[in-house]
Amino acid sequence: MYDNVLVPTDGSSTVRQTLEHALPIAETNDATVHALYVVDTRLLQAATDGTRAEIEADLEDEGRAAVADVADRAGEAGLETVESVRHGTPDKEILEYAADADVDLIVIGTQGKSPREKQISMGSVSERVVDNASVPVFVVRDASDE
Repeated sequence: MYDNVLVPTDGSSTVRQTLEHALPIAETNDATVHALYVVDTRLLQAATDGTRAEIEADLEDEGRAAVADVADRAGEAGLETVESVRHGTPDKEILEYAADADVDLIVIGTQGKSPREKQISMGSVSERVVDNASVPVFVVRDASDE
């Protein structure tokens, strides 16, 4: 049913919880796990010229470590993995990657927000992915928020 399972990662503890769901689904379907980290270019645009390169390098390092962690966990389960670090707006890059890699399931973590927090924010990455994805999206809420 699922051949390619995308796990977007930001390197947070929520990703560990996400993998508790994503890896069994991938194992059951003998699917490839795609680990994706997006360097948010909005952060780079907000940086000063003097700090932009350093911030970008730090984010890229963080991204490589985050996707390697997902790949290591998937590899321990005997699953084939693909690692990718992209630059852009996270929700847009996740959706573009899903289309490019023929992903048929996205398993993404989210942090729970109160109604007030939802009003204040412009929406989370996971909400925008759910709203715009052309494939099923499995959302895993961060249990530490409860």
